[in-house]
Amino acid sequence: MALEVPAGYRPLDERTLPAWLADHPHLAARLGGEPAAWRVSEVGDGNLNLVFVVEGPAGALCVKQALPYVRLVGESWPLGLARIVFEHLATTTHARFAPERVPEVHHFDPVLYVMVMERLHPHVVMRQGTLEGVVYPRFAEHITDYLARVLFHTSDIALPGPEKKRLAKPFLDNVELCGITEDLIFTDPYTVCARNRWTSPQLDADAALIREDARLRAAVARLKYRFMTAAQALLHGDLHTGSIMVTADSTKVIDAEFAFYGPMGFDVGKLLGNLLLCHFAQAGHEEVPGARDAYRDWLLATVEGVWNGFARKFRDLWDRHGTGDAFPPALFTGESGARALRRLQEDFLAEVFRDALGYAGASMIRRTLGLAHNADLERIEDPDLRAECERLVLTLGRELILHAGDFRGIEEVTARARALYAHWRARREARSTRA
Repeated sequence: MALEVPAGYRPLDERTLPAWLADHPHLAARLGGEPAAWRVSEVGDGNLNLVFVVEGPAGALCVKQALPYVRLVGESWPLGLARIVFEHLATTTHARFAPERVPEVHHFDPVLYVMVMERLHPHVVMRQGTLEGVVYPRFAEHITDYLARVLFHTSDIALPGPEKKRLAKPFLDNVELCGITEDLIFTDPYTVCARNRWTSPQLDADAALIREDARLRAAVARLKYRFMTAAQALLHGDLHTGSIMVTADSTKVIDAEFAFYGPMGFDVGKLLGNLLLCHFAQAGHEEVPGARDAYRDWLLATVEGVWNGFARKFRDLWDRHGTGDAFPPALFTGESGARALRRLQEDFLAEVFRDALGYAGASMIRRTLGLAHNADLERIEDPDLRAECERLVLTLGRELILHAGDFRGIEEVTARARALYAHWRARREARSTRA
């Protein structure tokens, strides 16, 4: 089908990008030298956009351009270019509160739908590191800085009502990307849908059980409704290890085109779900059983650190900067008021925790049975072993959705993940011994 694009729009490529950059002196100066000497590589490995790295004698840039379709699928799935407008707005907004946790934006072109950012180096996409079993000792500290600051400072707890509404208004138009989330996470995996895919035939029965589980479908529908209606804070909208770049000492969050105002637990939960999925996937990336036990322990410790660090830092920000219209300080004066505020904070964070566990579970199921999967599982070469790891993901994902309110803390979640893995490993070793 013909793709409609605005006047003046054209996709850039390795041949045409240098001339475009040369027309912007502040960008050319960052690269140095002449355009003929610049090295251009298209490095986009995501589902949606073009991404180029341009290197010159003086420095390097990252150039991202929206395509008028979903890159993962092709031109049969048209998609509006405005998603990069929302990414630019979200990235610059998040930079107000956590500047060291997002890339610096150098330029935005609203005609070509191009954003030019700092080239992150020697950072790698975190998922690449988790596939290789790399430990990032400061990750939990860094990502909870980002989550707590961004979610708190864009909420009604920190902002006057009119300011928060003005901040949220532009993101109401991010309907296409929100629609993708609503379909791919909360609807498709629970229905017969041509976009779904899974390890077949190994998981055929598992996928059918998910589709036939009426309690699960109802719980997911509640999560979807909350996603669509609870405009608590400005979310990244797609926070997982594929949208985070890291070194041992630095963490940067990228790819915020799904940004919107929604429930805080969604960002936290997507990340937790991705880390739990990665924990179960390790069995497919170790040369001998148990070789990555220490790495599994680090992943679950990171799950605990992400929730506990976020909750602690969010509460601290509330104590110091909670001057928004939602919970005005005038209502919480004196000792009794302070106690009432503390109980309110505990209840608020308990609700975020329940949301986060539900969204973690939905993310885990989606990445196993839906359209877009994770390399953590996809790169397990043995389909039988991959299916066994995926079955563990589905089991915990379902439990998190259905029983989010029963987990009294994140340590109970990680304990359940350990127990599921230990039971699976014991059965696998028993089968091997009998063979």
